[in-house]
Amino acid sequence: MRLGLAVAVCGLVVLAGCGGSSSSSSSTTPTIKPPVASAGGPYTGTAGTAVSFSGAGSSDPQGETLTYAWNFGDNGTGTGVSPTHTYTTPGTYTVSLTVTNTSNLTATATSRATIAVAPLSDVALTGLVYGGSTPIVGAHVYLFAANTTGYGGAGLAASSSNASVSLLSAAETGTSDSVGAYVATGVNGGFSLTGDYTCSSGQQLYLYALGGNNGAGTNAAAGLMAAIGSCPASGSPAISATVNEVTTVAAAYAFAGFATDATHVSSSGTALAQVGIANAFANAANLASLSTGTALATTPSGNGLVPQTEIDTLANILASCVNTASSCSTLLATATADGTATGTKPTDTATAAINIAHHPGANVAALYGMASGVFTPKLSAQPNDWTVSFGFTDDVTNGTIGIAIDGSGNAWVVHNGTVNNGNTVTELSSSGSVLSGATGYTGGGLSQPGGIAIDGSGNAWIANYAGESVTKLSNSGSILSGTNGYTVGGRALVSIAIDAAGNAWISDFSGVAELSNSGTILSGANGYSNGGSYSHGGVAIDGAGNAWVANPNSVSLSKYSSSGTPLSPSGGFPSGGLSPGSIAIDSTGNVWVANPANSSLSEFSNSGTVITPANGLTGVASPTGIAIDGSGNVWVTNGGSTISEFSNLGATISPTQGFTGTSLYSPSGIAIDGSGNVWVTNEFPITGTSLVISEFIGVAAPVITPIVAGLPSTPTANGSSRLGTRP
Repeated sequence: MRLGLAVAVCGLVVLAGCGGSSSSSSSTTPTIKPPVASAGGPYTGTAGTAVSFSGAGSSDPQGETLTYAWNFGDNGTGTGVSPTHTYTTPGTYTVSLTVTNTSNLTATATSRATIAVAPLSDVALTGLVYGGSTPIVGAHVYLFAANTTGYGGAGLAASSSNASVSLLSAAETGTSDSVGAYVATGVNGGFSLTGDYTCSSGQQLYLYALGGNNGAGTNAAAGLMAAIGSCPASGSPAISATVNEVTTVAAAYAFAGFATDATHVSSSGTALAQVGIANAFANAANLASLSTGTALATTPSGNGLVPQTEIDTLANILASCVNTASSCSTLLATATADGTATGTKPTDTATAAINIAHHPGANVAALYGMASGVFTPKLSAQPNDWTVSFGFTDDVTNGTIGIAIDGSGNAWVVHNGTVNNGNTVTELSSSGSVLSGATGYTGGGLSQPGGIAIDGSGNAWIANYAGESVTKLSNSGSILSGTNGYTVGGRALVSIAIDAAGNAWISDFSGVAELSNSGTILSGANGYSNGGSYSHGGVAIDGAGNAWVANPNSVSLSKYSSSGTPLSPSGGFPSGGLSPGSIAIDSTGNVWVANPANSSLSEFSNSGTVITPANGLTGVASPTGIAIDGSGNVWVTNGGSTISEFSNLGATISPTQGFTGTSLYSPSGIAIDGSGNVWVTNEFPITGTSLVISEFIGVAAPVITPIVAGLPSTPTANGSSRLGTRP
């Protein structure tokens, strides 16, 4: 019995390669070899359709039976020699197959599956092309999708990388020109693309009509657009579109942040960029009815006021050219690519509309003088500028303070309890509809909330002034911070920011505190002191992980390392025209400060050196909120009823008095979303209204949201980051 056991052990030793034995038992024990795995492929397929895999090329040297275990690279698994698997998301996946023989030896092989976007059957798409109230005959109608290989937008040159993608082909339509394949409108201005196109899930579609004859002769400069939006799924209801000057204005403003001209509408292919451009296209439906071609008075959700008279007036400006070719030279010379007399002239009215959206403060009087047409109601007097904005009510309809944008483009708005006993947080969709229920998100210690920030998981963090605590809400509004919020040592909290590690930095009346993502105090019972932090103000994080804090009372800025060590002098960084309130940081790590008492803006380098003039940049009036868009331009709310825009070099872009907007009154907070829309909170709504939030459509460059998503995971030495850049 003992001898048999010894032989078995020796056999194992031989298999392990310890060799050298000349015993009969070792010389007759066969060496078992592992199997050979073959995952087949490479494989291709489309999202939503099953892909067949084959491990038939696998084998076993001994002829033993094999079992097959598959990993399809998207957390999906399977068994058997020839399984199938359906991928839900396009992409390239590493597929692995592990085969095991009956001796329990294994082998693994990999392959690759490339999954494309599934083309969808074309939904019936018909429409009419009109100039004013007159059908346009013989217009070329193109169907485009926004590109995803490079950004279009104000100041970005047209190129192959941002050219819109034609969804028609000459093989289908039988007609094409230098713009692309098209169908021509008939005697009543009608067209049909049914059966002539396919699109893919996630693509953003728009119609572009060029040329044609409205009865006064062919007009090559008559360019009109209509935003369709996301590619309709197979089986969706038929789409009927009226393409006219009103839908052109709606499309031009809605996707202005992505458009260089009428045939160059594009974003990057990142997930955030795709969310941003989808939201932008969807906003066109807030401005105009696609089916009737009329400007709306209220948004479809019912809680938004639309500047109908301004949209109709802009449509009448375009109609002056569309309906009278001899008037086109004036419009095209005025609505240039940079808004100046020497800028590149558009060749058609659709691109002219995009240029007006890009430069809403340029040539206002000249453009207004061209407004003759059939669209009513229209403006009765020249406007201050050509920005287009909504005024929204929400679930609480009282004054709003802080605002932040999440990764879905939703706006989170704080109602401070000092204004009509709010003490709530509202969440609006990217199109302004209320997502937070009839009374907003409440509880969790919300008490005179002010500052708000969104973390990398989409959770909202709110600083409570009276509650002396921080409330944390999930992205669906559930309370994550307990009944009374995270306490912060009995401190009256004002502003809040999230760093790349997910920690929250909060300013108060005596300094700055830091909380971990789970609400643990990291800054001690008394917070971080010194560094000039003697009073409440804005707080922001740079690419090095440093926290910058505004000190209104000591008229300085503080800078702290990620561990809370003061990096600024004991009195903070002074001068530069400071009376600091809100602050924001750009991609270079420079710090921008709104100075309400001095009515100025200041810019500091990441090392604390003043960049702006000694008294700061003027051209603002008691600025409160500040934000930076995807071009690095700086946006501020003015204490009156306007907002202002500055280039990243400090040049004033907006009119002298700023941009005005629908129901904008006593603006406070400001934030920019991934579609290029500028959101503003109104601390005290206009008497007799409850329009507490304003949204300026397509006036800025799309920016990465939430703000923390622009911070690097590995800190940079100079504070640089992707803050204030496009997604």
